[in-house]
Amino acid sequence: MPTLHWIGKDKVISHHQDVPYRVLEHKYGFSVEKGEKTETTNSGNRIIHGDNLEALKSLLPEYEGKIKCIYIDPPYNTGNESWVYNDNVNHPKIKKWLGEVVGKDGEDLTRHDKWLCMMYPRLKLLYKLLADDGAIFISIDDNEQANLKLMCDEIFGIRNYITNVAVVNNFKGRSDDKYIATAHENLIIYQKGAFETKGVSLPEEYAKDYKLEDENGKYRHLGLRKRGSNAREIDRPNLFYPIYYSKKNNSLSLEKKDDEIEILPKLSNGENGTWRWGKETLLKRLSEVEAKLVKTRNEYDVFQKDYLIKNGIEKRIKPKSFWHGAEFSAEAGTLELKKVFSKKVFETPKSSEFIFYIIQQTTDKNSIILDSFAGSGTTAHAVLNLNKQDGGNRKFILVEMEDYANDITAERVKRVIKGYGKGNKKEEGTGGSFDYYELGLPLFDENQNLNEEVGLPKIREYIWFSETRTSFIEPNAENYFLGKKEDSAFYFIYEKDRLTTLDYDALDLIKTKGEQYIIYADNCLLPKDFMAKNNIIFKKIPRDITRF
Repeated sequence: MPTLHWIGKDKVISHHQDVPYRVLEHKYGFSVEKGEKTETTNSGNRIIHGDNLEALKSLLPEYEGKIKCIYIDPPYNTGNESWVYNDNVNHPKIKKWLGEVVGKDGEDLTRHDKWLCMMYPRLKLLYKLLADDGAIFISIDDNEQANLKLMCDEIFGIRNYITNVAVVNNFKGRSDDKYIATAHENLIIYQKGAFETKGVSLPEEYAKDYKLEDENGKYRHLGLRKRGSNAREIDRPNLFYPIYYSKKNNSLSLEKKDDEIEILPKLSNGENGTWRWGKETLLKRLSEVEAKLVKTRNEYDVFQKDYLIKNGIEKRIKPKSFWHGAEFSAEAGTLELKKVFSKKVFETPKSSEFIFYIIQQTTDKNSIILDSFAGSGTTAHAVLNLNKQDGGNRKFILVEMEDYANDITAERVKRVIKGYGKGNKKEEGTGGSFDYYELGLPLFDENQNLNEEVGLPKIREYIWFSETRTSFIEPNAENYFLGKKEDSAFYFIYEKDRLTTLDYDALDLIKTKGEQYIIYADNCLLPKDFMAKNNIIFKKIPRDITRF
């Protein structure tokens, strides 16, 4: 497989492992009922202000492998530094980070090298957060599209590449482009191996094709004869068989009776073809097929009744690789945000309809959606709109490192929840709530000792995650008990102001039985043979004990 190399890659390829775990400090909760309050809403919706690399690492204990849909709109690396959202990797925070991680080599980096150094560890963490049946969507233009594709092939796996969608966001094209008036951006899509599209709503122009109707509703005809590759009898002999049509009874069967018409799947060249269904499927779904005289051939053929609504569910289709419509345009996003704030506050925001189109084909009603380059908060807007439309309970997580995270990103979400606009043009609120966080202290200091200032709840949460890679639920059952997983009982015998020791007396604290015991403490005085016999594993608490 072709791989991408750049100056600094060796410094960042495993940098995501060195990123510190920081606690998330809750600043306020917002709900349509109470407005902004100090207490948490526990809604699952989060807006996080801080560097997205550290924020993504901090999400791992709770969300690793659980995010169904990730959408990011990272810097395109155009070199334009005049925007409110600084679309360039010369941002002071990025330059500082590159100097610390890449070192002196960073002085020789081109802007493409810098962009790749910035993106690689973030994509590694996004990969960890993505669910096995989830998908990630990345907006990008041609400045870094080719580099991004090779980088994602390496991180997500070339087999997990889905497609590169052309999204037309400027109908007229950009007139200041030198050779070609660019009218589209790229949307690169990857999965993790088990993703299945949920499709998108049927466009209005498609719905017009459903002109036929019976007692089950509107439908259109789809030929039962297979078309395209592997459509010959020699390809699938079991799918070549006669279907018999009775004009008298207007019925189909697999058994020939008097005066019935034999219909075979013939190709246009007269060669024997195949049906799309086998005999067993046809018998189960006879009510969904009918014969029709094809006048151009003067012979009968078999057609499937493709219903617009089946079992109360409206038909959905696979999205195309070319998205074109007013709802996808840059202008739509700009006008939408201007309506929310009654003035222009942000350059080139994506439209909520664009994100809506992504999440409706990716998520179910309880999925989690993550956007770690949140910008003006379009992703949350789209999630709230979809929840309002179908009664879903999807959760959003937004990460924004710029100072406008509260004044624009979170403020937009508040207005969407409450409603915005004036008079006849007022947009009804979606309802909902979210919690706003800042990145707090790291869980470990520079010597890799626990930072005890973060508090016991966060320490317990991290220890559990590091052992089980699952979210922590406080058991509140017994002192020092963390939980039980796969017959292993976990204990964290910790006191902030004194050392703890695992000895025979400490065993009286162990109330939950397990096949194995993993016990954290500062010291251990139990004999090794006793621990082996009773399946006890001791782990030393990583903290500075000199102060004791």
